[in-house]
Amino acid sequence: MVSGAWPVGLSAAVFALAGVATVLCGVRLTGLGEALAERTGWGEALFGAVFFGLATSLSGIVMTAVSAADGQPQLAYGNAVGGIAAQTLAVSVADAAYRSVNLEHAAASSRNLLFGCLLLTLLGLTLMGSLGPRVTLLGIHPVSAVLVACYAGGLALIRGTHRPLWRAVTTEDTVTEAPGGPAPLAGRRTRGLWTEFVAVALVVVVGGWAVTQAAESLVSATGLRAGLVGGVFMGIVNALPETVTAVAAVRRGAVTLAVAAVLGGNCLDVLNLVVGDVVYRGGSLYHAVEPEELFLTSGALVMSTVLLAGLLVRQRRGWGRLGFEGVLLIGVYAATVAALAV
Repeated sequence: MVSGAWPVGLSAAVFALAGVATVLCGVRLTGLGEALAERTGWGEALFGAVFFGLATSLSGIVMTAVSAADGQPQLAYGNAVGGIAAQTLAVSVADAAYRSVNLEHAAASSRNLLFGCLLLTLLGLTLMGSLGPRVTLLGIHPVSAVLVACYAGGLALIRGTHRPLWRAVTTEDTVTEAPGGPAPLAGRRTRGLWTEFVAVALVVVVGGWAVTQAAESLVSATGLRAGLVGGVFMGIVNALPETVTAVAAVRRGAVTLAVAAVLGGNCLDVLNLVVGDVVYRGGSLYHAVEPEELFLTSGALVMSTVLLAGLLVRQRRGWGRLGFEGVLLIGVYAATVAALAV
C-alpha cells in the first residue's frame, strides 16, 4: 500500500467521492465522444468501443495495476472481472432509460456483435489461463500475450469489416449511428476536443488510484474477503463510467455508442488482467486467484452471452421496460453477488 491503511470512514468517503467524480466525467465524455466519433469518421460503434472504452476503463486499469503491485492479486483480478459483470448490467440500466424501444433492437450493429464475440473469446482465454498449467515466462503467463494478440487481431478484423455479409434488418425503430440534429460541439476545434477528452480521462485515473487505496484499507480493517471487495465494491465503481456514459448516450440518441462503450470497455477490462499479470511479482496473477474470482469470471461470461443473444434476437418489447436480456442480466448479476456474499 502506497500511503498506509486508511480508516473505514475515510475509505467509504473515497468510494462515494470517486463515484460522484465518475458520474460527472462520464456525462462529459459522452458529448466529447459523440463529437469525436463524427470528426474522425470511425463511427459510433468503433470509436465507442476503442476510445470510449479506453477512457472509461482507465480507472479500472489503475485499480488492477495498483492492487497487483501491492500484492493483492484477488483485488486486482476481482476488480477486472467484477467490472465486466457490473458494466454489462449497465446495458439494462441504459435500456430502462431508453423509452422508445428495446435498446438492443435500436442499436443493431454488426460491429457491436463482433465486439461481443471478441469479449466472449477473451473471457474464455482468461479462464483457460487460470485453470491451465502453471507456466510462466519471466513471471508472466503466456495467456497474457495471447490476450493482447487476440484483442489486436479482433480490432483489426472489426475495423476492416465495412461491408459484412450479415446485416441487421432496418426497422422503423432502428437508430442509425448519426442521430438527427446539429453536429455535437460543432463550434469546437478537434484539437480542443481531444485535449479535454484526455483531461477528463486523467481525472478518472486519479479516482481509480484512490478507490484502490480505499479497497485495500477496507480489506485490512474489516476482514472482508478480497474477492467480495474487488469483485463487487471495486467492480461497481469500475463500472460507473460505462453506466453513466451509456445512459447519457441513449438520452442523446446515440444508442450504438452506448452499447459499444460497454462492450469495448469490457474487452479492455479483460486486458487489465494483462497489466496486473505484468505488475504482480508473486508469480502469475491468473494462478493467484481463488475460486470466488473464477466464479465471478464465469458469471461475467454468462452475462456477456445473454447480451449478445439480445443483440441477435432484437426484441422490440420485452418484460416491463426491458427486453428479455435486460431482465436476465439483472437476475444473473444479483445471483452472482449473492453467492459471493455467502
